[in-house]
Amino acid sequence: MHAITIPEPGGPEALVWAEVPDPEPGPGEVIVDVRASAVNRADLLQRQGHYPPPPGAPAYPGLECSGVISAVGSDVTDWQVGQEVCALLAGGGYAERVAVPAGQLLPAPVGVDLVDAAALPEVACTVWSNVVQLAGLRSGQTLLVHGGGSGIGTFAVQLGVALDATVLTTARAAKHDRLRELGAAHTIDYSEQDFVEEVRRLTDGRGADVILDIMGAGYLARNVAALATGGRLAVIGLQGGRKAELDLGALMTKRATITATTLRARPLAEKATIVWGVRDEVWPLVEAGQIRPIVERRMPMSAAADAHRLVESSDHFGKVLLTTS
Repeated sequence: MHAITIPEPGGPEALVWAEVPDPEPGPGEVIVDVRASAVNRADLLQRQGHYPPPPGAPAYPGLECSGVISAVGSDVTDWQVGQEVCALLAGGGYAERVAVPAGQLLPAPVGVDLVDAAALPEVACTVWSNVVQLAGLRSGQTLLVHGGGSGIGTFAVQLGVALDATVLTTARAAKHDRLRELGAAHTIDYSEQDFVEEVRRLTDGRGADVILDIMGAGYLARNVAALATGGRLAVIGLQGGRKAELDLGALMTKRATITATTLRARPLAEKATIVWGVRDEVWPLVEAGQIRPIVERRMPMSAAADAHRLVESSDHFGKVLLTTS
């Protein structure tokens, strides 16, 4: 088969479409013939040499895929050859085939094109596990989503709306109209407006109950300032740096909580639990049309370098997909 390899870390040109050995299903695994994978920020970091795959994971980038099962391990009973699926991966999605732990498979949602389904697993698992499972977003609360125009952001906005929350989001002004079409109640231009002041104004001084943050250190103090009493800050990215000073007094005064998680390196059992939660609670919303994959562009897998350049520019809205045909 062919896959995107990274012979040496570097820029987008470091991605090489090359012939590699075919995967074989190990215990508890299936082989998926990949129809599409999606580009995530973690893939860019891996290409640069900053985010290696966990032990045992394929060396190729790609944290999610969609496709058709072509082989199953002898101990796998819940999945069959020929089923259309999408999957959460620790790596290997940028390939024609990938071995997937059975607990990380999801049925392709009814009513969603199989290629577009590749845009769902990683964002669905990340957003649901952080916003719902950990931060406990409930109906009537206020959710602030940073980076609303990203794959994570467009999914989080839709999930918040589907859960009957009031969704605020930060994004470039050019993306505001589309975010409002997805249901965002208010959009904030982070390049021109102070999001703390805007959140306070829009909530009559109360603040956000849940904040989903991709920036990390650069936004830490302001995120705490934007939280409501009893608020929950869920950090899932470090685009603004790893280290910052935290005012514990401000956090204690608000009786607030900060969680910080990654998904890729979690044990298989934890990932399977998250995937089952997504299947039970999120997939019905997708199949009902309340949440849909937002796809900026489909590109051939062999053009992964151009796809990385597009994602690095942040000019995209939603996901960029890589297809095998």
